[in-house]
Formats: sequence, C-alpha cells, structure tokens
Amino acid sequence: MSSKDHRTEIVQSIHSKSIKSISGDKFFKALVIGASIYALIMVALVFYALTEGSLPILFKEGLHFIFGTDWNPVEGREAFGALPYIIGTLVSSAIAMTIAVPISIGIAIFVNELVPGKIGTVLSFIVELLAAVPSIVYGLWALFVFRFWLRDYIEMPLHNSFGNLSVFGQTPFGLDVFTAGIVLAIMIIPIISAVSREVIKSVPHSQKEAAYALGATRWEMVRTAILPYGKSGLLGASFLGLGRAIGETILVTMIIGNAVGLSAIPMSLFSPSQTLSSIIANEFNEASGDLHLSALIGLGLVLFVITFFINIIAVFIVSKVTKSNSNLRE
Repeated sequence: MSSKDHRTEIVQSIHSKSIKSISGDKFFKALVIGASIYALIMVALVFYALTEGSLPILFKEGLHFIFGTDWNPVEGREAFGALPYIIGTLVSSAIAMTIAVPISIGIAIFVNELVPGKIGTVLSFIVELLAAVPSIVYGLWALFVFRFWLRDYIEMPLHNSFGNLSVFGQTPFGLDVFTAGIVLAIMIIPIISAVSREVIKSVPHSQKEAAYALGATRWEMVRTAILPYGKSGLLGASFLGLGRAIGETILVTMIIGNAVGLSAIPMSLFSPSQTLSSIIANEFNEASGDLHLSALIGLGLVLFVITFFINIIAVFIVSKVTKSNSNLRE
C-alpha cells in the first residue's frame, strides 16, 4: 500500500470517528433535554392536578382558606382555614433546622478533620445508615419511647422552672410541636451531615495548609478556610434537609398531637399542633364531602407552593454565596 493510500485511510477513519462522536453528542444532548422536559412536565402536571382539585374550596372560601383558623368538615357547617397548619409546619421545621444544622455540620467537620481516616469512614457509614431508616420507625420509637424521656427530663423541668414564660407555659404531655421538631431534627441530621461531609471533603488541601502556615489553630483553620470555601454547599445541604422536614408526614402525624383548628396554632413549645401533611394524612381517607376533599387537596397545593418558594429562595441564596466566594478568590 502506498503512503498516499495509507494517509487517505487514516483521514477516512478519523472522519468516520468524528461523525460517530457528533451523533453520540446529539443523542446525549437529546437525552438530557428530554429528561429536563420530563421533570418540568411532571411538576406542571402535579401543580395542575392540585389546582384543579382545589378550585371548589378556593371559590367558596377565597383568601379565607389561607388565613382562616376554623376547621369544621361537618356538612352544612363547613369551614376550612389552613393558617394553623401552615404555622405548625413552619414552627416544627424551624425547630428541626435550629437543632439539626449545627449538629450536622459538626459531625461533618469531626469525621473529616478530627478523626483518623478509617474511623471516619466507619462513622460516615453509620451516619448514612441512619438516613436509610424509614420515618415510620423513627415515629414508633418517638411515640413509645422518646417522648416520655423528653417529657420527664426536659419538658417538665423547663415548665416547672420557666412556666411563667409563655414559650414554656403549657403543661407538657410529650405529644407537641417541640417533640416533633426534635425527632424531625434526628431524622434529617444524617441527610445534612452526609452532604456536608462531601462538601468539606472537596475543600482543597492547599487551602487548609495555607491557614496552618499562617499559624492558625485547627478551629481557626476550620473557621477561616473550610467554612467560607464550602458555604454554598453547606447552605444547599441545609435547604435539602429543610425540604425533607417540611414534607415529612408519618413521623409528624404520630407525635405532634394532631390538634385541629385554632388550637393547632402552637402558642407554646409544648402545645399540640398539626402540619399540612399530617392533617392530609389524618383526614383524606375519611373525607365525607366534595368540599372537605377539595380543602385537603388545597392544603396539598399550599404545601407545594411553600416548598416551591423555599427551593427558589435556596437557589437564590446559594447562587449569591457562590458568586461572592468566586469574587473573593479572584
């Protein structure tokens, strides 16, 4: 074979490979676009179904459905207000996040920076196993074991010592928004800590060594090198846990006390309450009329909107923090 024929064969081979590569790129691009469109379609269908099912209660109650506090499913005397359950959802989630975020970040720092590699791997594996425990198991443990410990050793002493303060004023029974918040925190800690651990692990060693070279202690290195560098990832992990806490159903239904109407607004940490998801779980199978069913679907729509806006806020905050971090690096 002449050298000219050999060059021609090489050119044809490269050309055929480039054509295959281009077709592969087109297929991959179509696949990714199709997956994105599928996600958007699913979200739109869920929103449409919830909106359509909520129309009867929205037409009847209007904004009173969002800001009302009465809840009476008896036919002929129907009154449906979502405000107590919105407040119960936000309060229980806030308690959970207040407890879970610092503990989760502390676990991530401890596993990555303070213990030897093999021990850290074992601890990480144990934490990730906790994330796989079903919420019904957490709920049963909280209902039959944990709530009595919490009532006897934390809630009652707080009530006896600081009962003159409204936040501790109500007599505790163990089934309240405080118990729900703590157990929610226990449930979401593995999720937040697992993501936070990966964020902290991704911090370059040069960043840490630079802090040590300047004479920083281990805590100062964590505070000045790790936390600022991984701030956006840690915020993302926290919002991921918040989304799980807001949407949790079975666990909260078992331990929050399931108050109805105005009494579901927690006036104290030890008040029974109810969340949007828990009242849907409690009453959906027993919805006696079309209006009652529409009201429960409306609660689902409210929960969907709250979650949607929380995700938008999370994306905005993370993007702002990421942008500020990149400016600082430049």
